[in-house]
Amino acid sequence: MIDYLSCILFRVFGFCLRCLPLPFSCFLGRRLGDLLYCFDSKHRGIAYANVLTAFGRDLPPAQLKRLVKDFYRCFGQNLIDVFLIPLVDKNYMDKYVSVEGRQHIDEAFKKKKGVILLGAHAGSWELSNITCANLGFPFSVLVREQKFPRLNRLLNSYRTQRGCKLIERQSQTRQLIDALQNNEAIGLTVDQGGKNGCLVDFFGKNASMATGAVKLALKYQAVILPGYYARVKGPYIKTIIESPFEVKNTGDLEKDIHDNLQVLIRIFEKNIKKYAKDYFWSYKIWKYTDRQDILILSDGKVGHLRQAQAAAKIAQNLLQERSIRAEVDTVEVKFRNKFARYALTLNRCASCLKSYLDSDSYKALTSKKYDIIISCGSSLAAANLFLSKENLAKSIVIMRPSILSLRKFDLAIMPRHDNHYVRKNVVVTEGALNLIDEQYLKEQSEKLIQVSGLRPQASVCIGLLIGGDTKNFTLAKETISAVIRQIKQAAQDLGADILVTTSRRTSKEVEEILKQEFKGYARCKLLIIANERNVPEAVGGILGLSQIVVTSAESISMVSEAASSKKHVFVFECDGLSKKHRRFVEGLARKNYIYLTRAEDLGKKIEETHLAKPQVQALNDSALVERKIGAIL
Repeated sequence: MIDYLSCILFRVFGFCLRCLPLPFSCFLGRRLGDLLYCFDSKHRGIAYANVLTAFGRDLPPAQLKRLVKDFYRCFGQNLIDVFLIPLVDKNYMDKYVSVEGRQHIDEAFKKKKGVILLGAHAGSWELSNITCANLGFPFSVLVREQKFPRLNRLLNSYRTQRGCKLIERQSQTRQLIDALQNNEAIGLTVDQGGKNGCLVDFFGKNASMATGAVKLALKYQAVILPGYYARVKGPYIKTIIESPFEVKNTGDLEKDIHDNLQVLIRIFEKNIKKYAKDYFWSYKIWKYTDRQDILILSDGKVGHLRQAQAAAKIAQNLLQERSIRAEVDTVEVKFRNKFARYALTLNRCASCLKSYLDSDSYKALTSKKYDIIISCGSSLAAANLFLSKENLAKSIVIMRPSILSLRKFDLAIMPRHDNHYVRKNVVVTEGALNLIDEQYLKEQSEKLIQVSGLRPQASVCIGLLIGGDTKNFTLAKETISAVIRQIKQAAQDLGADILVTTSRRTSKEVEEILKQEFKGYARCKLLIIANERNVPEAVGGILGLSQIVVTSAESISMVSEAASSKKHVFVFECDGLSKKHRRFVEGLARKNYIYLTRAEDLGKKIEETHLAKPQVQALNDSALVERKIGAIL
């Protein structure tokens, strides 16, 4: 019934359109394109993501959106052209269709090997078939059978009115070969290769391209003529026929297919850049590719950045298992002011993003298409959400995304102490996600030794990681003094070396105490004051080189990294911790990931544990997160 009604509507609508003046039909086509642009949000998003990939580095977002709108208007006119096919005769051709490079067709037929008119999905594809048929040479085009038989027969009757022959997919190979051997022309496209296509560079990123034309040319010496169709204005169309393409044949079939395709795609790129609105952008051009791009949004906080980097590393490894190379970019998101940071959460749109971010951040975030976007911290959640939508990217948010609904993200990584929700797209971690694994610790240790000249001599090393003050917490000088006394005593009793690093949040008073106590102290082999000399490898290197790790309690990221290092970790209690931090360290202590102890008891606890050598319970949140990220990829 749908098939029958479709045919009736097609005939009636076509008859009415052909009775109208041609410029008015084109006007209706443009309005049809405007309607599709407004209501076809799915394909509009695909089109924008594609033009962002192709032109993001050259055009600002406003021009990219304009290009997508122009594409829809052209597309609307192309749909109207299907109904106008019965009008296309020699007079119509002479008036409305210009052919640039007509001489190349005659040149190609002189070789008596058949001609492949190779096109891309651009311009008025249905009129292009009739155009070739009206030029007076035998032409066959490969068509895809439509879902509805009656409608399919009606469309094919339109296509064959001017002598164009159709090749249907059931026996396509034999018919294509016969046409070439009879020195006829066939029409094929190159730019939608699907799963079985060949990956070649297309606007800077590999895409799957159809290999049929190149294979036929290599085997049967047929001449390939690249062609492109562009709408000049209204019903006026330009057909561009490039000069015959020289197929390189070295005998290495796989290499020849790739190399020839790559050169052909460069020819089409040139025309697409010139007539961009005519290209069919609403197809998932880069669906089959060997590269994905990951964007990390940074709020300038090292702990947040490390968590986002850990998620990106997991995604990279998972993609690598599928032979997909992932590149990671990190952009620090800078807001114009504090108000903008909160306002963006309430008002997410293209114009507001530009208004709320500084110009450098906005340009960096909108000049490239990304496949996965990762952020950590509530202030970046809204930007993540907007960019993921614009890029058709997977969105991964770490920590609570402010007032935004978790359902809006593909994956939310929530620490247990953060009052997590139980949802399908939420993974709950015991601590903060981090980069710590055996390989990372080994690499960081080697780098730390290289940059510091460190040469540990004792069989046991005690690593001391000192955090610092936060908005609602101050690391007391008395606590640090007690910790230092206890560590010195433990090092003396165990014959251990001491490795120390501070953070950028460490107060001047605490830094002075550390320098007074450890500078010149024989057992202290390394003292890094981060505010004087920031060593990126300090924490990872000390965790890798130490058998015993002591850390302050106020940094969730630092404690989580230590607990993931497969070392005995001692966290000394501090007064003034928030309820969330208290809940976090007590939770890890209950599960034996860390030893939570008072500063005054630290030395005794270290010695007892070292002598007893209990099995280490290492925090391993990465395994949980890996399963969830694998699911959304």
